[in-house]
Amino acid sequence: MNSNDTILITYREALKQAVREALHKDEKVFLMGEDVGRYGGAFAVSKGLLQEFGPERIMDVPLSENGFVGAGIGAALGGMRPIVEIMTVNFSLLAMDQLVNNAATLLHMSGGQLNVPVVIRMSCGTGRQLAAQHSHSWEPLFAHIPGLIVLSAGTHEDARHMLPMALQSADPVIIFEYTAMLNMEKDMPGNTSDFNINKAMVRKPGKDISIITYGAGVYKALDAAAALATMGVEAEVVDLRILRPLDKDTAFESVRKTHRALLVEEAWATVNISAEISACIMENVFYELDLPVQRLGGVEVPMPYAKHLEDASLPQKEDIVERVKKMLQHD
Repeated sequence: MNSNDTILITYREALKQAVREALHKDEKVFLMGEDVGRYGGAFAVSKGLLQEFGPERIMDVPLSENGFVGAGIGAALGGMRPIVEIMTVNFSLLAMDQLVNNAATLLHMSGGQLNVPVVIRMSCGTGRQLAAQHSHSWEPLFAHIPGLIVLSAGTHEDARHMLPMALQSADPVIIFEYTAMLNMEKDMPGNTSDFNINKAMVRKPGKDISIITYGAGVYKALDAAAALATMGVEAEVVDLRILRPLDKDTAFESVRKTHRALLVEEAWATVNISAEISACIMENVFYELDLPVQRLGGVEVPMPYAKHLEDASLPQKEDIVERVKKMLQHD
């Protein structure tokens, strides 16, 4: 810990500390997923936890997402607090029946008698040239589904502290984690007394334009805002964090201050989170806008393998800077 009461930590280690804390805190918590035990996790997030907690709490499962997600839902119904790891978000499609037709609906269909307190962790997005079957950003699919709580850990602080709070929920929670950020080191605040998973956060205040984003877009937006500051542009960066239920009020407050909004995300540009936020801004704070809301999303192609094409298919810092300059007609 340095003099500013922060901790230098990788995103991977932040995720690991969150799982480890949860296991220590509650004996009903256990981790299950493909290769989470003896192999130490596909991305080494659970490395060493099998030796520390044993096979009853760090459980390797067969390669059947529909099967082990269903088992996690059953364990939650039985009073346990399972953390179910789906190796990549693309594989979650194999468990959509369990997630959509069981986890999300049982409370409603039982007349409020059956809560499903399961937490599903998914690695999401690009960063390791894993191509089209391992690299997409499908947060909008899950944010569409009533009955789920959907969180996006776009910072090291959220990677460290979202999981313990999610485990306090009586409802199913999905946490998106970002493969591209695993080795990234950042200073993380040591004081977490005011941490919550109910509100979006202004990561950087500004007065000229609101850059509203989440997930892997957060650090890109902050880097873009830093570059814009050297040009005299003060951009505000809003991290949505909670994709269902959306905290729209924080976005509205930002737009009321800056009167301009650029919405950035890595998911495909059509029918994404930004489309929802854009519609909400138009419905609620239209007369606060000085120019139309603009969106910057992923190019609508299956994710390429080649690194230069992978980079070109996603919004980058430079794209955000150029779009803001164009919106502000800034030379």
